[in-house]
Amino acid sequence: MRQALDLKLKHRGTRMGLCTISNARSGACSEDCAFCAQSVSAPGAKAPVYPLKSSEVLLREAEEAANSGARRFSIVTSGRGPSERLVQEVAERVYAIRQKIGISVCCSLGIMSKSKIKILKDAGMTRYHHNLEASREFFPSICSTHGFEERVATILAVRDCGLEVCAGGIIGLGEGEGDRLSMAQTLAGLGVDSVPINILVPIKGTRLQGLNRLGVTEILRAIAMFRLIMPNCAIRIAGGRETALGQLQALAFLAGADAMLIGGYLTTRGRPPEMDLALTEEIRQIWKEM
Repeated sequence: MRQALDLKLKHRGTRMGLCTISNARSGACSEDCAFCAQSVSAPGAKAPVYPLKSSEVLLREAEEAANSGARRFSIVTSGRGPSERLVQEVAERVYAIRQKIGISVCCSLGIMSKSKIKILKDAGMTRYHHNLEASREFFPSICSTHGFEERVATILAVRDCGLEVCAGGIIGLGEGEGDRLSMAQTLAGLGVDSVPINILVPIKGTRLQGLNRLGVTEILRAIAMFRLIMPNCAIRIAGGRETALGQLQALAFLAGADAMLIGGYLTTRGRPPEMDLALTEEIRQIWKEM
């Protein structure tokens, strides 16, 4: 942890990145990802199902995100990948948010082609999010409806379009430490800009509902390992941090993390943004004193 923190402070200083996501279209996903409550293969998870939110709703959410201290707002939709029509609708919302709110906008719409990515880029999207979820070796254990290389191809397409990439994964899926190392090495090789680390909270109704949760020491070791491999990236603590780390969340930022997702997740709630802002100030002060 100390080595990872030293690298973070050397390469990235005391900056802290905050972002918020919106579950802009939920449920009825054709893919069978074992951890996901929105998959049609997990009807027992009872995730909400609704179409793309209106521009008015997303504008309001983006404004709330900006007011809560987030620097980025991400539009997330369920599904393997978007239709041309959905891309156009999301692009309209991206443009409206950029014009009226000004916050940086990211999107996470699944597997994408360059032509669709360019539509979003022209509308004002600056970063695309697309997790690997797991290592190349472990991925077939959690998803059979698409392949690992399809995810890699989307990341490369985003890169080719001149956009930033946010890509990470989930720890605690039943993988080993070698799988986490492999995923981190792949992400480093892809040159991603931001790495969200999600910690699995098993959801009732999914295939992984009975899985044991990771211990705090194993979580911190994984965070430190990601930092050691990617000293220049934002290492972003995302879903599961509240449940998995509890009152020990500050330790993640002493293990090399320097960004977090605030305001809630896709199908699970987070904690009030003011609590995370207070934590942010405490961590920055600790970093400055080190």
